Amino acid sequence: MLKDILVQIPSERPVRPVADAAISLAISYSAHLDAVSVGFETTNIGFAVDGAAAVAAVFDLEHELALARANAALEVFETEARNAGIAYSRQAFNAVPIDAFATLGTMARLYDLSIAMQPDPDHVTSGNMIPAEMLFQAGGPVLFIPYTHKGPLKPDHVGIAWDGSRLAARALRDAAPFIARAKAVTVISVNETKAPAESSVANLMTHLARHGVAPRVERLSAEPADIQPTILSVAADVGIDLMVMGGYGHSRLQERLLGGVTRGMLQSMTMPTLMSH
Repeated sequence: MLKDILVQIPSERPVRPVADAAISLAISYSAHLDAVSVGFETTNIGFAVDGAAAVAAVFDLEHELALARANAALEVFETEARNAGIAYSRQAFNAVPIDAFATLGTMARLYDLSIAMQPDPDHVTSGNMIPAEMLFQAGGPVLFIPYTHKGPLKPDHVGIAWDGSRLAARALRDAAPFIARAKAVTVISVNETKAPAESSVANLMTHLARHGVAPRVERLSAEPADIQPTILSVAADVGIDLMVMGGYGHSRLQERLLGGVTRGMLQSMTMPTLMSH
């Protein structure tokens, strides 16, 4: 059940896409919604100012401005949350990016679901890195909302991108509250013959049937570079409202490296997408 939801409200981009989606889910599931926003601080102020007193004054000003940006974003969220009559709280803080990533990732571990907005591929900002960091660090599902999303989220048709992997299975379990309520479920299997026999689409169908779910299945073949576009094409053709999939990636020398399909989906998603890592 979804009773405790965290939404990350961006301080550098429009708020409404992610705020509207999160509030609508809180209403639908009678869940408590905690909103958090971070104002990013500049890390090289000291190099531009001479004198300890001047440096301290500039740092203090930067702290205040960063916190003001976070609070301004939360004001937009709070207006909508109050009008919706949901149970909510808000928290603003300021930090340099690396500290903000760690804090948000740790916070997400004690929520049934975390919600973040899709990164904007046309801009390189600290805020763009938050969604992937939450995916790596949350230990649970992260629901990514496209920055083009408008209005409430109504996941009537759920898509399951299934490859038989551990991450796909984790996402499947994490998406159970959405699957149980969906009016339609579609399993998308690309290159099915490469999946383990024990976690085949046929066995997935049996598992879902025991939960009262009778999905349709789309079986396709694609080259590795075309898997993500193929998934999106099927989703558009059948009218999927929410995609469920594993979030692939790993760390190398403290750098987060997303898998190709995961990275492609975050760059060009056309519907809200729930990922688990």
